[in-house]
Amino acid sequence: MAVNHEISFRLEDYDYDLPPELIAQRPAPVREHSRLLVFDRSSGVVVHSRFDRIGEHLRPGDLLVVNDTRVVPARLTGRKNTGGMVELLVLDPYKPPASGSMEGYCCLVKASKGVRAGQVIELSEGVCAEVIAAPIDGRAQIRFSEASGIVDILDRIGRTPLPPYIGRTSGKAAPDDRICYQTEYARHPGAVAAPTAGLHFTKSLLNGLMASGIEIVALTLHVGYGTFAPIRCVDIRQHRMHPEFIEIAKETADAVNRAKHERRRVVAVGTTVVRTLEWLFAKEGEIAPFRGMCDHYIYPGCRFAVVDCMVTNFHLPKSSLILLVSAFAGRSPILSAYREAVRERYRFFSYGDAMLIL
Repeated sequence: MAVNHEISFRLEDYDYDLPPELIAQRPAPVREHSRLLVFDRSSGVVVHSRFDRIGEHLRPGDLLVVNDTRVVPARLTGRKNTGGMVELLVLDPYKPPASGSMEGYCCLVKASKGVRAGQVIELSEGVCAEVIAAPIDGRAQIRFSEASGIVDILDRIGRTPLPPYIGRTSGKAAPDDRICYQTEYARHPGAVAAPTAGLHFTKSLLNGLMASGIEIVALTLHVGYGTFAPIRCVDIRQHRMHPEFIEIAKETADAVNRAKHERRRVVAVGTTVVRTLEWLFAKEGEIAPFRGMCDHYIYPGCRFAVVDCMVTNFHLPKSSLILLVSAFAGRSPILSAYREAVRERYRFFSYGDAMLIL
């Protein structure tokens, strides 16, 4: 399933020009009415469509694999006992409450004069956070005063952690972001960023796909803050991904293996699903049930053994995500498709339009 194309390991070769006004600040009024650019890797043909017509480009028997992680409102604002303001972003809200109570949670800390070990931060509703150890690279272990579990705390007093390119991210998340920045099938809380390719699906659209003979299964990858981490290496091979928690049940693993055995297409909804499936296959030689951490990094030159088609959004220049889709479809074809999307005024990034790569 390898794609023959020119390979470059220079980060600068994965850049493109994007007018700032094409960065979507809010979702489409109706999820499935987002635009859809369909790109056929074998022919190079591009078709402009709408997301609710994605079924026209899929086949009965295709296996659609989605990521059912749920975004938690992981951003917190508090005040130090000295009076200074502090912002916390909880990076591992998927940790069990018992573990979090003992070890604390890893948080990205933003404070004008920093924080120190032993310092207490007062949050809303009487919740307090204690700094266990001084921050390293802006991250600190934080222990919260309530033993009920971090997800409960965040659901009550946290804010949606919108991506940095959404201009209203600093304390300006709208109330409806808790709904809009969440897939319809989100089940397992633990992500600090949405698997955005799935934001376009509605229950009625999914039901329609299943009625047409398309099988749908789910796995979980709790998307971490590292999804926004910039690549700072000139040579893309030197980049390292932040580990993220994944879980795949036997039912899903069996469905993927069965589809591959029967030569049916596996359609991954999002780069998170691609990384999970390809990492599991590389690790085991098949898709097996698994629960643990994954740091799989896919860049041009990598081979694909599981995924045949991909639903994805339009990604940031020089990001690990555009490297992944370039590995899947070729650097030049992807950049050409992106240039066409710019000309056609598609909306980019998390709340933007979608792309189906066949």
